[in-house]
Amino acid sequence: MPGVSSAIVTVLLTADPQEKVMAARDVARRWRLGRLAFTFDTPMPDRPAWPSEPALLPPAQMPRRGKGGSDRTRIAMWHSLAHIGFVAIDLALDMAGRFGAEMGEEFVSDFLAVAADEAMHFALLDRKLRRMGSHYGALPAHAGLWETAERTAHDVAARLAIVPMVLEARGLDVTPAMIARVQSQGDKKGARILKRILDDEIRHVGFGTKHFVAICCDERISPQKRWKSLLKTYFRGGLKGPFNDSARLAAGLSQDFYAGLAS
Repeated sequence: MPGVSSAIVTVLLTADPQEKVMAARDVARRWRLGRLAFTFDTPMPDRPAWPSEPALLPPAQMPRRGKGGSDRTRIAMWHSLAHIGFVAIDLALDMAGRFGAEMGEEFVSDFLAVAADEAMHFALLDRKLRRMGSHYGALPAHAGLWETAERTAHDVAARLAIVPMVLEARGLDVTPAMIARVQSQGDKKGARILKRILDDEIRHVGFGTKHFVAICCDERISPQKRWKSLLKTYFRGGLKGPFNDSARLAAGLSQDFYAGLAS
């Protein structure tokens, strides 16, 4: 029986977006059905394989999207979301493959499920772009999303603290306003896509928080104090409010983690 780490690496080194989507969902399905062994004999790559497009730019060089309702602005928004979803596939796979041996089978199950969800999100977003006359890769994209993975490659607690509990939690904060804006434009299908993503992201943040708190409990450390310490070390830039407290609480991320930290 093939090992789960080698199966994950195969997906990480798949550059074509559509092929990566199918491969990520297939790995999650094979793991769920017991067709991959809990063995970790293949190291994770430092970086996944990505397509030649979109061009990846530093944050300061990214063109401003604007807040207007033009087709160009709307396409830029959906393209940005598609890029976040695409990189999120690799982040979840790397989480499972890099830290699964030390964290156990439930951890692997949770983050392979996240990878499958993110693959589905990307497919929905890319389809949305194509219906608008565009596609993923048509615009430049943010180059910094993988940097967090590189900074936390040595420490599962740091990775959990930053990726699910900061980056994905930020999605819980900003998506409701995005849904309202898309609905106001009469885009019911777009609003449904965003609502599906929001519901899934609550679960994803919940997975991260659950495993982070378990690590802290094993080490007899306050989860809130450890999270704040890791935030200072590994997260560049302060937290931005306002916070979606109800969605965060549904994910297990109570206000005592982040209250008073907003910049």
